[in-house]
Amino acid sequence: MPPVAIDSIRAAQRLDSRGKPTVQVEVTTSDGIFTAIVPSGASKGDYEAIELRDADSEAFGGNGVLEAVQNVEEVIGPALISHRVDLTAGLKEIDDFMIQLDGTPDKSGLGANAILGVSMACARACAAARKVPLYEFIAREMGSDTRGYTMPVPFFNVLNGGVHSGNAMSFQEFMIAPTGAKSVTQGIQYAAEVYQELMSLLIEKFGKSSIGIGDEGGFAPPISQPSEALDLLMEAFQRSGHQGHFHIGIDPASSEFFKDDAYDLGFKASTSNVKTKGEMADLYHELIQRYPIALLEDPFAQDDWDAWVAFNQTCQVELVGDDLLATNLVRINKANEKKACNALLLKINQIGTVTEALAAANKAFELGWSVFVSHRSGESTDPFIADLAVGVGCGHLKSGAPCRGERVVKYNRLMDIEDSLIAQGQQCRYPGEHFRAAAMAPVHRG
Repeated sequence: MPPVAIDSIRAAQRLDSRGKPTVQVEVTTSDGIFTAIVPSGASKGDYEAIELRDADSEAFGGNGVLEAVQNVEEVIGPALISHRVDLTAGLKEIDDFMIQLDGTPDKSGLGANAILGVSMACARACAAARKVPLYEFIAREMGSDTRGYTMPVPFFNVLNGGVHSGNAMSFQEFMIAPTGAKSVTQGIQYAAEVYQELMSLLIEKFGKSSIGIGDEGGFAPPISQPSEALDLLMEAFQRSGHQGHFHIGIDPASSEFFKDDAYDLGFKASTSNVKTKGEMADLYHELIQRYPIALLEDPFAQDDWDAWVAFNQTCQVELVGDDLLATNLVRINKANEKKACNALLLKINQIGTVTEALAAANKAFELGWSVFVSHRSGESTDPFIADLAVGVGCGHLKSGAPCRGERVVKYNRLMDIEDSLIAQGQQCRYPGEHFRAAAMAPVHRG
């Protein structure tokens, strides 16, 4: 395969789904122009790689990314082009080079948003240089068998709370997962039908003002108790004809309401509702017993190790570390030593390069954990994580509600991939309720 070089790298300031600036990168090679747009989170953990934001309070309230854009065009781009990297060799050399060029442990030198934009665009350029789809390139970078693929079960955030909405609900996300579907396409159909039924249900119960949506496309009705949200989902399942076809995932994002070694479930209301760690654990166990919950993400704060460890000893569902792990190998190893969780939430912008994210996923698999690929609340119309989830073979992905272009584009891409694989006669499985074990299935990981 003849070598393919980078001809040019350009960057620009564009907007994410919350109307805040983000970085767009274009990499040009002899194969064409390859574009990527960087996501950004609202509920960010303290251990994430550092986005570079401008200090100009007169432009976007100080949230501009022109300095990061400048770093791409004047530092990273020229250095990479001078390095004469061969894109057919893969992404690792490119990402390693940028990490060394930045020279900081958290990418605060050049900005994780600058570095990640180049990494994502170069991943697409590398895939084109090898003449394979992006998901296949990612699978090869993972060291996976590409003779067959596992499609991810999509987890749709249909009820929002926490910092993603304006209601009094402390828990940030209530997700529905179509585990009873036979394909990702059918699963997306089921979820869209439940979503529409949920909308009608909310209008009946609370009026049309209740169907305003949060950052990730989920509804934010005037509720405050987790059981209220879960009861609404169960009724929507029944009314849509999909009872028994879904499991539920919850992301409390508890670091947002952890203070003074306790959890205040009334942090968005006028009165506090403080619970101890033990009381929070009891609440989660009660909910798991009452509802078809298959996944809990960040039920405790990012440094509340004792609570994580104690809960993991008795937790019967997937226990996912997001802020706890930050897609970071150091945090993953610490969590493994303490036996604090059994799954990794994979967010590429938490760590800042695609290569490091894949290394985190491989480490999680080595530990016998699950991997759950995730979007961010500040997203774009870039469908990158759909290919990422298929390439990693993780078995499940979350990208918000079946609503809003920046969310739907990921689900549409998944359906396109599934159709393409079937048309090519490639092995393509939908793991359903076995999404946790999907990464260990011989059809993909070999």
